[in-house]
Amino acid sequence: MIRKSVPSDWEDIMAIYRRARAFMKETGNPTQWGDTFPPEDLIREDIRQGLGYVLEEEGRIQAVFAMIPGDDPTYQVIEGAWLNDAPYCAVHRVASRGERPGAAGECLKWCLEQCGNVRIDTHDDNRPMQRALEKAGFVKCGRIWIEDGSPRVAYQKILDNHQ
Repeated sequence: MIRKSVPSDWEDIMAIYRRARAFMKETGNPTQWGDTFPPEDLIREDIRQGLGYVLEEEGRIQAVFAMIPGDDPTYQVIEGAWLNDAPYCAVHRVASRGERPGAAGECLKWCLEQCGNVRIDTHDDNRPMQRALEKAGFVKCGRIWIEDGSPRVAYQKILDNHQ
């Protein structure tokens, strides 16, 4: 079940992000999130604004992410081309506890069912996320740059009825 995150999810969410940062380092991606991303204030704001979500199974949170409707400033400039210019949701900060195979894919599928037009980005070195995106049918659209100027690989997927 996917639901909005609530303040009582805090410890689980932070544990999942700690585990995700360690996993990134172990799989050759030490710089995307480093030791501190996402910052606690950003996660609290996701919860406060109703933009944070968790995948819960049998009472245990297995994954966490943010889904944000509207224009994402980092997606305004792309080296390449988005699939369309229609309204979309941006998905950010996807992380899994690592206990349930396919958790990221389930989160992505849910986001598409809610929004129909989803954009997401990831680091060049984040091969596991790139595989999850491609397995979920996302199309590599090009390169974008986040606020600190570092590049990211940009993906998008549109459900057939949202062309």
